[in-house]
Amino acid sequence: MTFFHTFKTSLVGLKTHRLRSSLTILGVVIGITSIIAVVSIGQGAQSLILGQVAGLGSNTIAVIPGRQPQGPSGFVELFSNSLKESDLAALQRKENVPTLKRIMPVVFGAESAYYGGETYRATIFGASDLITQVFDIFPEKGSFFTDDDIRSRADVIVIGSKVKDELFGESDALGERLKIKGKNFRVIGVLSKKGQVSFFNFDEMAIVPYTTAQQYIFGIKHFHRFIVQAENEAAVSRTVRDIQVTLREMHGIDDPAKDDFFVETPADLMARLSTITNILTIFLASIAAISLVVGGIGIMNIMLVSVTERTREIGLRKALGATRRDILRQFLVEAIMLTGVGGFIGIIFGVLISMAASLALSLYLSVSWSFSFPISAALTGLAVSCAVGLIFGIYPARKAASLSPIEALRYE
Repeated sequence: MTFFHTFKTSLVGLKTHRLRSSLTILGVVIGITSIIAVVSIGQGAQSLILGQVAGLGSNTIAVIPGRQPQGPSGFVELFSNSLKESDLAALQRKENVPTLKRIMPVVFGAESAYYGGETYRATIFGASDLITQVFDIFPEKGSFFTDDDIRSRADVIVIGSKVKDELFGESDALGERLKIKGKNFRVIGVLSKKGQVSFFNFDEMAIVPYTTAQQYIFGIKHFHRFIVQAENEAAVSRTVRDIQVTLREMHGIDDPAKDDFFVETPADLMARLSTITNILTIFLASIAAISLVVGGIGIMNIMLVSVTERTREIGLRKALGATRRDILRQFLVEAIMLTGVGGFIGIIFGVLISMAASLALSLYLSVSWSFSFPISAALTGLAVSCAVGLIFGIYPARKAASLSPIEALRYE
């Protein structure tokens, strides 16, 4: 019997029981759909996160207090007060870090802002006037604070577009005073609608001089970050080494393993985040793949039922000259066709769900969440679904092939 004839015979057998065939492949469809959706959304999340990191610029370096986290429990080490004013002064000296272009100390946290009868919980960002150059943000109305404002701990504030809308509505916020932690701040600037820049949503942010934030809002004398820009991308490695050497000298550290700070570049962060998102995607896809096994067991059960129902047909075909190999191949082809069709339908559903999820996330989160079609996952899913059909179809096919033609013809 030719393969074409086997294929045609298998197709007729499946068409005879269309509803049963459709219900049989449901587990495979769900499994492949889940895998495609999980991998696609995972790739979209990875692209978004890495895009946010890239938004900092390739020559941007973050100096973070505490020891670098090595696991979930390691994040406790981030809550450290190891970065002080003396460290900032040391890093600003050209002889210590010759390739440093600019450095901005940062403190941040969430606090409620009040104006009239309105309240909005904003992200308070204490920074220097270099923030405009580091993040490429500029006020739509008004201006940013100056070095003099920083030195005098001025009670001035620049607010994001959403903060302005929530607190002031359609009225002009410039010159008005809002209250944070019991202190009045004069609005001197309103940012244009900017959205997400790196990991910060500047529409929901209120920016004040870092000295003001330290004294009047957070009540601290240390910094949460130093954001450093090297002269160029080629100078990043040297800048990192100079920062480490300078801070170790300032903190009296001889052993790098005892550092109470760590330095992170966009390349380091992108590599770490890529690893994390890939592991999560694989983990979730593996969980989704369990339904493929369930679908395979369902196919084996249905194929066993089919063998029982078609016992006389098998006996007749054997009596007319069909070999054991012909019967075996027919039932294997039927199982593979079931799972193959299920895999193809699952890919289509997975793509549609992923596209809808990407659109919904973009609208709901107000971010540029791109749809990504995981070609490798689709091909792998299709191959795995066919393999499931082959594996779980072997036993029913062998059972059918081993039937005695005489006994099969007598079967009622």
